[in-house]
Amino acid sequence: MKILIDNGHGANTQGKRSPDGRLIEALYTREIAIRVEHELCKRGYETLRIVREEVDVPLSERCRRVNDICSEFGKSNVLLVSIHCNAAGNGAQWMQARGWEAWTSIGQTKADRLADCLYASADRFLPGMKIRKDLADGDPDKESGLYILKHTECPAVLTENLFQDNMEDVAFLLSEEGKQAITSLHVEGIIKFIEL
Repeated sequence: MKILIDNGHGANTQGKRSPDGRLIEALYTREIAIRVEHELCKRGYETLRIVREEVDVPLSERCRRVNDICSEFGKSNVLLVSIHCNAAGNGAQWMQARGWEAWTSIGQTKADRLADCLYASADRFLPGMKIRKDLADGDPDKESGLYILKHTECPAVLTENLFQDNMEDVAFLLSEEGKQAITSLHVEGIIKFIEL
């Protein structure tokens, strides 16, 4: 199985940061993506970050890179996890929304099973934190036509790892404990899905 990791946004993306500027989504998600890649490689899994550039890479190019790998290895032998931080406002002020969630494309697909595994890991590694779910269709993931999910051929999940405009979430995310928890939930969730 080829595991593809997408770190959200680029250093040149406007906004996408905490109101105090301590957490910049592009830098944070890159650090987590590198940690996830490292931990999976240590365990013997083939892992690749699809964006190594510092600047933002258009979604169409990200999807092209993923789909080229799907063509090479077969889409059933590839999965994608896109790592982000959520926001409730425009980044100018602290907000109250909190929690972790995952998104898949609309309808029942293999990505739903990957999201299930990530949700189980989030419950384990984020005890006491809000886990945001949409159980309307019987599983916890939220569904949308997000470009990176809709235009990639393999199972793809986008994770929103707490809120970059919530003061408590940001403090946790920037702590070593928080970074380890976010990394571990991705690593364990991905491995659980592969083992299924």
